[in-house]
Amino acid sequence: SSSLGRSVGLLRLLALGHGTSCRWGSQFNVPPSAQFTARPVGICSMMKLPVQVSAEGLNAAFVGVPLDTGTSNRPGARFGPRHIRAESAMVRRYNSSTGAAPFDSLRVADIGDVNVNLYNLPDSCRLIRESYQRIVASSCVPLTLGGDHTITYPILQAVAEKHGPVGLVHVDAHTDTSNRALGEKIYHGTPFRRCVEEGLLECSRVVQIGIRGSSYDPNPYQYCWDQGFRVVLAEECWMKSLVPLMGEVRKQMGDKPVYISFDIDGLDPAYAPGTGTPEIAGLTPVQALEIIRGCKGLNIVGCDLVEVAPMYDVSGNTALLAANLLFEMLCVLPGVKTM
Repeated sequence: SSSLGRSVGLLRLLALGHGTSCRWGSQFNVPPSAQFTARPVGICSMMKLPVQVSAEGLNAAFVGVPLDTGTSNRPGARFGPRHIRAESAMVRRYNSSTGAAPFDSLRVADIGDVNVNLYNLPDSCRLIRESYQRIVASSCVPLTLGGDHTITYPILQAVAEKHGPVGLVHVDAHTDTSNRALGEKIYHGTPFRRCVEEGLLECSRVVQIGIRGSSYDPNPYQYCWDQGFRVVLAEECWMKSLVPLMGEVRKQMGDKPVYISFDIDGLDPAYAPGTGTPEIAGLTPVQALEIIRGCKGLNIVGCDLVEVAPMYDVSGNTALLAANLLFEMLCVLPGVKTM
């Protein structure tokens, strides 16, 4: 009886934040501390948070979309969500650099994965769209673990259905505004052209950062410029802080809804080799943090981190970097307080 009482007491202690009370006395979900629970223990959820079957009652939710049917080169991003979750065990509760305390501010959980159709890309898009319609209908902000970049198209269909055309902060090596490949209009190189065609984006509030690489077209950025996108080439980012750029981006975005889409290949493959279409001479992790932290104060209605293909990085560093970037996205959501 005494042993049972001690066990119940310990479980309650763990559930309430492992002996550390929230500054605001809240009872939100919090990642377990490795001081009390060994990191390899438990279900492999994002940051070891509780798992829910829906977004009901949540302010923000981590959700996986394990799809790579839209890849044009190396497959494997279907395993991105699983590995990002595994590496996220290293991410702790507070952001010591910015002071953000997301788990003292928002109710957050992992709501699992969208059950995609690996044999039918259009049908997967339907399944994703319908899943995200339910998420955003509950006033929950989705933080998505991809998956290839095709998934952003149906996600934005659902997000724009609620919020109207959104601004976009898009970090990537590629603009993803192609029209067709092998006769198909839906794959990971076309999501933002499809979004433009359907009026999902407010084009004057779209910025694409880190763009680079060779091309099949002598004017590869013309379509983006014609739409009014701001295209920030990787060369414009070399050897400098991106804090001034993000000051301009915040003014451009204003107070209207903004979506963040971060392709891990926006980073140099020296830092993130685990991706399907790597391009040399990309952004650094420091610049990635400057971009995401520079979105603080924006009306962010959704985020994604896509194109992690873990089998091309046996160290796990790409997935670890992705997990940290998703945590940083959580930290800049509206309503997050500081310590």
